[in-house]
Amino acid sequence: MTYSYYKNMRQNRIIFVYQGEVTAELVSSILHMMENKLEGEGEDKKIKKKVFNVMVECLQNVYHHLDAIEIDDTIDKSALLMIGKEEEYYFVITGNHILNERIPSLKARLEKINSLDKKGLKKLYQEILANEQMSEKGTAGLGMIDIARKSGQKLGYDFHPVNDKYSFFSLEAKIARK
Repeated sequence: MTYSYYKNMRQNRIIFVYQGEVTAELVSSILHMMENKLEGEGEDKKIKKKVFNVMVECLQNVYHHLDAIEIDDTIDKSALLMIGKEEEYYFVITGNHILNERIPSLKARLEKINSLDKKGLKKLYQEILANEQMSEKGTAGLGMIDIARKSGQKLGYDFHPVNDKYSFFSLEAKIARK
């Protein structure tokens, strides 16, 4: 059984996976591990910096915005982080539960971000900073914009219904290796 997991991860080019509760200490540990992993891969400094910056934003996004869900009489605050390496790009995937009522505004924000080019993303980022727009979680909502800006790619995302109250939100950022 373990070998099948290993084989699946190799086939999907997964170099790191974490599933569990996300804490500030854990974020720090994961970032340190991945920094060492990227260093060992002999990757270009600029690419390492981009991957690292995208990971930071993705983990902070999960840390600040996941919604706890009750499963089998227990509160689940876990999330998923996967990092993979393809020939042409790295990918960072996060997943966490969110309230279904949050999906329309999040989807609209992601669609807007994906509709903008580099200049448009910079302008939106500056507008939000200038207007000091804060979300209900105490952030300005700049994380997703930062991920798109730092990755230089459109963001992939999905909402998988879990029940009538929650969905599982996944976000994928790709960072070109060349």
